[in-house]
Order: sequence, then structure tokens, then C-alpha cells
Amino acid sequence: GLRSHHSKINFWLFRGDSRIQRKENSKTSRGCHHSGHYNTQILQELLTFTNSKTAIMSIRATISHLLRATGLMHTADLLRYRSQQLKNLGRNQLFKKQNPEVALPPDYLIYESFQLDYKKYYHDSQETAREMTELFRQVIGPRGGLRILDWGCGPGRIIRHMKHYLGSDCKLYGTDYNRETIKWCKDNLHDIEFNLNTLEPKLPYADNSFDIIYGISIFTHLSADMHDGWMNELKRVLAPGGMLYLTCQGNAFKKILTPVERGHFERGELVIRGNVTEGHRTYSAFQPPRFMENLFAPLSVVKHIEATESDSKPLQDIWIACKGCR
Repeated sequence: GLRSHHSKINFWLFRGDSRIQRKENSKTSRGCHHSGHYNTQILQELLTFTNSKTAIMSIRATISHLLRATGLMHTADLLRYRSQQLKNLGRNQLFKKQNPEVALPPDYLIYESFQLDYKKYYHDSQETAREMTELFRQVIGPRGGLRILDWGCGPGRIIRHMKHYLGSDCKLYGTDYNRETIKWCKDNLHDIEFNLNTLEPKLPYADNSFDIIYGISIFTHLSADMHDGWMNELKRVLAPGGMLYLTCQGNAFKKILTPVERGHFERGELVIRGNVTEGHRTYSAFQPPRFMENLFAPLSVVKHIEATESDSKPLQDIWIACKGCR
């Protein structure tokens, strides 16, 4: 289903999507909790759990905190990448042999943006594009000549499939901070205009440029300041009557938060797990519904698809807002 394709989240220690690179300072912004103090309190929290499943989740969260505190998070994530590369080597080679016409990014770009499984990367992304376009039509109706921006496009895993479902008359744009990613997109994905953006929330597009803007698991790797700055920039380039489509780590992720983090989350505060490069897949932000509603204002939220609780890895919420809609 749609939320499972959007997840791009690994339930264990490391999740995300590589986008914007900057060292996170440990300052706490208003309405935002940074998990930046790594001391014995984290370990003591484990002793409060009696439910084994909850305890396991808390242990994983604690290990994540400790890796951040010791500066080993990026190293651990690189080891995880190498492990996935070896684990999926056979099936990935088979997919390439059976699908020689499919352009695939380098392994690490795939790993950053999804998971290192070529078949899932290509076909699950194709299905995500189909289901997203169905939601687009529900909100803005059947329209031709749409101008669509994939904000934080990565190696184009979603936008490469959009014309198949929206028609050849739509105009597609992708933007991302990752220089290597954008170079690969420009070299391999044609009929799409790609742009290399910067860390600062500034896009090279005129006001009211796009009918649809979407960002899949992008705010999930940004600081509080970048939430505000990038939301304002997206509102600027969104056309009147246009829709903004975003995913975030909502209530379904409370079960992997520590008790301290959960308390801040339930008070409607953004929870940040930093101490790594901002924008990297290991930098993680958790967005309560109240926080998202305030972030969208004055756009009108027309749809919030909240991920349901499950025993498997948590799924991201989908938010759709409209500019100038009532």
C-alpha cells in the first residue's frame, strides 16, 4: 500500500534519506526537543519497562543515542550499508540481468533514498507514483499540463514514473541537495528538469510556479529551523489552488521514542535526534500532528492519512494541503 511504499524508514537503528548536509548544533528551538544529552538517564529508562517488546524498542533507541553521542553513527550506518550490499548481491545481479533497460543509480544512492533492493526500488517506487497520482486527482481533479516539483528528489525514484500516470503534457522538476544524485539524474533521467539546491531554503523558481509539490520523507531529516524555512519556501513557489504533499514521522513512531522523547512529542513538540550531519539518513525528526498543523498554516490541510499502529516497522503519515483552497 501507499504508506508502506512511502516509509523509507528502517525500524531498527538507522532510517531516512540523504538530502542536506550540515553539522547539527545542539541548541533547542522553541517547540522542539533535541535528544542531545546522552547520560545515564537514557539507560535508567530501560529499567522502567516490563513489556519485552517495548523494552527491545527502547534498547534500540538507546543504542542509537549512544552511537550519536560517541560520534559513531555514520560509521555504523556505513557498516549497515555494506551488510545490505552483500546480503542483496545475488538478487540485485539477477534483476539487472533480467532488466537491462532499467537505469539504476549507484548502490549508495539507492541505499540513501530507499533500500538496497533493486526490484523493490524500481517496482515499489512505480506503485508509489501510481497511488500518489490517484490522491492528486482526488484533491485537484483531472487536469492536464500540471507543473510538478519533487522536492528532495534523490535519484529520481518517484518522479521517473510520473509521466506514465499523469500524461506526457505534464512538466516535471526535481531538486535535491546531493550533487552526485543530481548529476546522475541529469545523465540518466530525461524529460525532467533537475536542479541542485543548497542547504538554505532557497529555490531558483518564481513565485507560484507549481501545481503540485511533494516531498517524501524530507522534513524527517531536518532541524526545527529548516522546517520553518523550507515550508515558507515551498509555500512561495506553490501556485494558488496547488497542493503540497508531504510525509512525516507521526504518532506511529511514538513506540520507538524514549519516554522523555515521547513526553515532548505528546505535548506537540518536534523531536530531533541529531548529533549527526543534518539531512543525512541517520538524522531523524518526529512530527506530532499538532506541530504539522501549525507548520502548514495558512495553507488548508485537506487530507491527513495517519499511519496505523502495527507490529512491524512504523509507517509515515501523509499530509496534503492546498494553497488558497477552502
